[in-house]
Amino acid sequence: MIRALWTASTGMEAQQLNIDIIAHNLANVNTTGFKKSRADYQDLLYQEIKSAGASSSPSTMVPTGIQVGQGVRTVSTEKVFNQGNFKQTDNPLDLAVEGEGFFQVTRPDGTPSYTRTGEFKVDRDGRLVTSDGYVVEPQITIPSDALTVTISADGIVSVTQPGVTTPTQVGNIELARFVNPSGLQANGKNLYTPTAASGDATTGAPGAEGLGTLAQGFLEMSNVSVVEEMVNMIAAQRAYEINSKSIQTTDEMLQTANAMKR
Repeated sequence: MIRALWTASTGMEAQQLNIDIIAHNLANVNTTGFKKSRADYQDLLYQEIKSAGASSSPSTMVPTGIQVGQGVRTVSTEKVFNQGNFKQTDNPLDLAVEGEGFFQVTRPDGTPSYTRTGEFKVDRDGRLVTSDGYVVEPQITIPSDALTVTISADGIVSVTQPGVTTPTQVGNIELARFVNPSGLQANGKNLYTPTAASGDATTGAPGAEGLGTLAQGFLEMSNVSVVEEMVNMIAAQRAYEINSKSIQTTDEMLQTANAMKR
């Protein structure tokens, strides 16, 4: 009977973590380029009381054994990289990736990172950077006298300048993709870094080698569905509640056993 107390407690702990994940998803429902997470679970070890296939007589065997489970555990929190909806901004430095691929940026310590957020700016040196000032790779410099900036679907960055009739190409934006993007490590600030599970980045021009294309003047919004997360929250709340009821019921059974007298 004591086993049920610990088994139900694992269910409550799992649902508590599930609520934490759902709350994080909902908190980022309006975060540009955010990708929702989900929890994956496994049942715990089983206590085998009677083995299936054991002999019950010289000529017969037990068709099904007796196994009692020990509960549940969370084995992973997986990032879901479904495409989010697009929002038109008409800002020439706002970019969205239609399909697979990440923008490449370099942190101040030189660490390469990857992001789906295309809210780019220009720093004092004219370089294309993120909102935190991280430089986009390959490095692209916008001339200070640029009148317009045009970024094609395949990543070619062109500008028009005073006295020049034809656009001038100033760089190319490349995207990166991973064999297992769910294996990337989320570091906050909408940035990801590779791990052994994600594999190394494969870079290329947008639209080539399975990479998505770019949409100028658009941003990819969060792929969190409020309705879906609310349903998940209700299900997690009920699962937490029913596990607490299991603990309460086990406690009442123990109380009944303790009150027995000869």
